[in-house]
Amino acid sequence: MQTTFSPEQLADPHVAESEQILRKCVHCGFCTATCPTYVTLGNELDSPRGRIYLIKDMLENGRPADAEIVTHVDRCLSCLSCMTTCPSGVNYMHLVDHARAHIEQTYSRPLADRMLRSLLAAVLPYPSRFRAALRMASLGRPFAPLFDKVTALKPLAAMLRLAPAAVPHASPVNRAGVHPAATGVRRGRVALLTGCAQSVLDPEINAATIRLLTRLGVEVVVPEGEGCCGALVHHMGREDAALAAARNNVDAWSRAIDKDGLDAIVITASGCGTTIKDYGFMLRLDPTYAEKAAKVSELAKDVTEYLAGLDLPVSSEPSGLSVAYHSACSMQHGQKITRQPKDLLKKAGFVVRDPREGHLCCGSAGTYNILQPDISAKLRERKLKNIRATGADIVATGNIGCMTQIGSHAGMPMVHTVQLLDWAYGGERPAALDGLRLPAAAG
Repeated sequence: MQTTFSPEQLADPHVAESEQILRKCVHCGFCTATCPTYVTLGNELDSPRGRIYLIKDMLENGRPADAEIVTHVDRCLSCLSCMTTCPSGVNYMHLVDHARAHIEQTYSRPLADRMLRSLLAAVLPYPSRFRAALRMASLGRPFAPLFDKVTALKPLAAMLRLAPAAVPHASPVNRAGVHPAATGVRRGRVALLTGCAQSVLDPEINAATIRLLTRLGVEVVVPEGEGCCGALVHHMGREDAALAAARNNVDAWSRAIDKDGLDAIVITASGCGTTIKDYGFMLRLDPTYAEKAAKVSELAKDVTEYLAGLDLPVSSEPSGLSVAYHSACSMQHGQKITRQPKDLLKKAGFVVRDPREGHLCCGSAGTYNILQPDISAKLRERKLKNIRATGADIVATGNIGCMTQIGSHAGMPMVHTVQLLDWAYGGERPAALDGLRLPAAAG
């Protein structure tokens, strides 16, 4: 794609980066076939190619964002399916991130939208606040049908419906500390991102991860001061907040690296993993953090990515259960991890089934299912139809957002991949499987 940025514009490193991305696009349109919003809405401007044209026009002309571009960029899920499809290597992720930051700086959203986004940014990244908000949501849930009747309040209705009926108690596994290897001989040492929303919604995911890794001889460290990865505010264009979260975690993990070394930073929410693996890029212009952030990104691994590198024992629970594996977009498109989770499940004795249209997003996408509830619901129903068609006993995935989006509607138990692996290798059976009739071999 030809561009006409001025030398003055290209002096801004963010603009210069976007210009290089734009020049790689050859207008081929391959991305339209795999873009969830284009497939759902059929509007060229709701495809990656259409958004690229809008972003190019906005940046090239140095103008503030307007309502049209905000509408179509807001509808982007950042699922990154287009990047998997693109034959030219267009880094759409960095381009749309820049566009969102530009929108945040130059566009004044309607009051209700501003208030909701500020609420999400002030609550979701902080576990204690999020836990309190979820408990309060039970009081507001009966009013969701009323909120649905007012367009500006639909996101609030969606938020209330997503809140679980019961909130787990805070788990001690999420506190700073060291969980020593249980074998006596340490095979590795890793830091674990405990996360924000996941640690509140399903603390058992982190507990299962620690149990499994320590049984395998891996020491697990939860560093003091680690917090939200920054993905939520990053995707809302709040770059100052996102970079502050990144610096905070880089500091926390760097202290752990300097003290006793780390083999990896293990992440159990793939949405967080995609962002942390991008810290090196996000902080590339910060002379204090650039090198440390690059090291953190290099060490970051999804839990299945890390486990695939270990010599796992024979499964103690050859269950024979069939598992519909839902590959989160941030896993398959953002991190290009496609084989390892399924290989691990098969080795552990599960029968793995791939739903049709596995490349399409379920509609969760961080806060997308709150901010764009109508499109999100359509994508969820499409995903559920394909999952049910597998005839599987259970659904597994590696991202808490997908679990929240799909779980209560699936009609079958939904668990994190690591919970099944923990069970298969001597850990506790996931509570979500209580009441499920298991094959005789699964006990």
